[in-house]
Amino acid sequence: MNELTERLTLAQPIVMGGANPTVEELRNRTGEMGYVLVKFTQTRGGTELGFPLDRATTDLSKANFDEGTGAVHVEGNLILNDDPVRCIADIDLATLKGTGRLKLEENAAAVTE
Repeated sequence: MNELTERLTLAQPIVMGGANPTVEELRNRTGEMGYVLVKFTQTRGGTELGFPLDRATTDLSKANFDEGTGAVHVEGNLILNDDPVRCIADIDLATLKGTGRLKLEENAAAVTE
């Protein structure tokens, strides 16, 4: 496993990624687009990852996008430095900050489907 991938398997602070993150953009990304960006802030310069949402494990039920309150739980698979991983993140709508981590996926085919 790559050293960066290994470091990101520990839960740590994240922020919503993108050039100008907003609650409305998060709504669009978790809705129509089905693709989110999260940035791990405790790496040199930050590490921004984008991934398609796994709708079966993503939970938007605690989010009130209209009022900018609550939180979202997002998950999805990607490849980071040749390592198949699952990104797991919780993002607070009020701050667009939260906690995230990577989980190594044993089955690379699950990531590419």
